[in-house]
Amino acid sequence: MQQVLRSGVAIRPCGNYDGLDDRFFRVAVRTEEENGRLVAALQEARGVARPPRRVRRCRPLMFQGTCSNAGKSIMTAAMCRILFQEGVAVAPFKSQNMALNSFVTADGREMGRAQVVQAQACRLDPDVRMNPVLLKPSSDTGSQVIVNGRPVGNMLVAEYVRYKPQAFAAAKAAYDSLAAEFDVIVLEGAGSPAEVNLKSHDIVNMHMARYAKSPVLLVGDIDRGGVFASFVGTMECLTTWERNLLAGFVVNKFRGDARLLEDALSYTRRRTGKPVFGVVPYLKNLGLPEEDSLGFRNGSYDDKRAAEGCVKIVVVDLPHISNFTDLDPFKVEPDVRLQVAAAVAELDGADAVIIPGSKNVMADLLAIKARGVGERIVALAAAGTPVVGICGGFQILGREVRDPHGLEGAVGGALPGLGLLPVTNVLELEKTLTRATARHAASGLTVRGYEIHHGQLEGDGWEPGIVRADGATVGVSARGGAVWGTYLHGIFDDDVFRRWFIDGLRVRRGLAPLGRPVAVYDLEQAFDRLAETVRANIDLQAVLRLVGLA
Repeated sequence: MQQVLRSGVAIRPCGNYDGLDDRFFRVAVRTEEENGRLVAALQEARGVARPPRRVRRCRPLMFQGTCSNAGKSIMTAAMCRILFQEGVAVAPFKSQNMALNSFVTADGREMGRAQVVQAQACRLDPDVRMNPVLLKPSSDTGSQVIVNGRPVGNMLVAEYVRYKPQAFAAAKAAYDSLAAEFDVIVLEGAGSPAEVNLKSHDIVNMHMARYAKSPVLLVGDIDRGGVFASFVGTMECLTTWERNLLAGFVVNKFRGDARLLEDALSYTRRRTGKPVFGVVPYLKNLGLPEEDSLGFRNGSYDDKRAAEGCVKIVVVDLPHISNFTDLDPFKVEPDVRLQVAAAVAELDGADAVIIPGSKNVMADLLAIKARGVGERIVALAAAGTPVVGICGGFQILGREVRDPHGLEGAVGGALPGLGLLPVTNVLELEKTLTRATARHAASGLTVRGYEIHHGQLEGDGWEPGIVRADGATVGVSARGGAVWGTYLHGIFDDDVFRRWFIDGLRVRRGLAPLGRPVAVYDLEQAFDRLAETVRANIDLQAVLRLVGLA
């Protein structure tokens, strides 16, 4: 017993009980972690070597949400920038992300864009360890599963549930590796920890928080209503060990005077026993990339400015749209109006049409044809309207798309494209993941971006529009350069190239070209504005105390 006591575990011998002696002791049924300490202490007392302890110098903090799009990603980015400003070595982490917006790291691995943005908030190069498991939905019931930046297969939901123990092992190893290098890791959850249908095989919310020994702040979106019921209801769905990890709440997206919420905040504290750490206002035009297509489709990409003096760029809404953040740089331009088009009429008046990326090119090609959008794009191109396709959009513009391996599900086979570019794209098993520098033939400018695609070009009679530094064609043009497509995501991030493209649209519309960049696509100001707002509206000292920094 003395050996067990020296391990910091107290047990009570039962020698004073009738029929028992000092060989017996009593132990309460406690948490899994406490029982683990007891087992380890007993093993040590018996001479069984303890497993090596994981040594971490970092302190974790986790943001979870009452629902998707509550603001977990933004709060994580805000805390990353705040801690960076405080001189703390900080990195983001999300064990599993489900998103169609992805990015290629410097070593050619794929990760979610949200963690890329959070890394930028820390002024770090994106590292696949920050998002070790990425799910890219290809249908309502299936996703491509990417682990440590490499695809491991396409899985239906039941298949992935069986695979999850392996995915969680990879996530924990990635977290431990990051934790050995940074002072603080800011973790992000997914969806809601109250989704009782998912809790048994959770690897991203409370189970990840428990592994990291992280306090959790629960973020709720008051703009959609019911936030206090969501806080209380979430607590009701949590087990005791989960409630113990929950440190408190953050009210997000509030419009108005926060003093009006004082009674509700007090009620929440009384009802749950947990404090509200802050009320963050609704931030308009934040200027940071959206994590998923909800923002893309709810009007945030539709510019309501007057048409005079502006060119109108129409972005085609695809059912399986991916990497729509390729269009974000246009938002900073004073003479560009963006509009999302899902129907034929929404293409009217376009000075240019851009077809973005797709996670299921075959299905999306069928969809735009069924809606008549494909036919309308062909007519616009015939009339001289510039049409651009990026990655999946590039494949849609070609003669044909082939999927001999059935990578995109039941559609399979081959489909004729819109026929605006003289290429066929074949979806091969091996996925291209690389960053690239290339030359854009029509402008003579150097462009940069990253490639994420299964498609490989076939055909002849191309006009190589964009050629990579190693000589590979990553873009093809036709009709004198008015129609072009490329595999390069992020091509419009470059201010000089973006202005060249816009000036071409201005000239075609009868407007004078501006001749030089007039806007800079840079997220730094957005990060600093976000950090300033969050600092002013949360109890920062209380949050810092959670990670041992106050």
